[in-house]
Amino acid sequence: MDTNTSKKVKLFFKLCPVYKGWIQQDEEHHNFSDILSKSLHKDYSYLSSLFSEVEGITIEKYIINQKIEKVKELIIYDQLSLSEIAYKLGYSSVAHLSNQFKKVTGLTPSHFKQVGQNKRKPLDKV
Repeated sequence: MDTNTSKKVKLFFKLCPVYKGWIQQDEEHHNFSDILSKSLHKDYSYLSSLFSEVEGITIEKYIINQKIEKVKELIIYDQLSLSEIAYKLGYSSVAHLSNQFKKVTGLTPSHFKQVGQNKRKPLDKV
């Protein structure tokens, strides 16, 4: 592995923890691209390209998948309404959350709630 590739791989491994911390704790709906750029002192377009190169999916798709898994977790815990979940995860509306949820899972959030935990992956497995 050449030095440039080694640096890229090391930087890539810094991306995921930054995101996982953001998805778990962000209550103020900061823009993830800004957080990532500031945390790693790199341009977001460079980080996004690196992520896609290493992971094989766009960082945006990864973020959506992570958010949907968090939505599943919160639905299963049954402590927040769908409106509260949408707000907590920075969705513009319940409709936006529901549409994205169905697009990714094939289920509506309410149907997922009926099906239960066997459809959820731990966030570290996504």
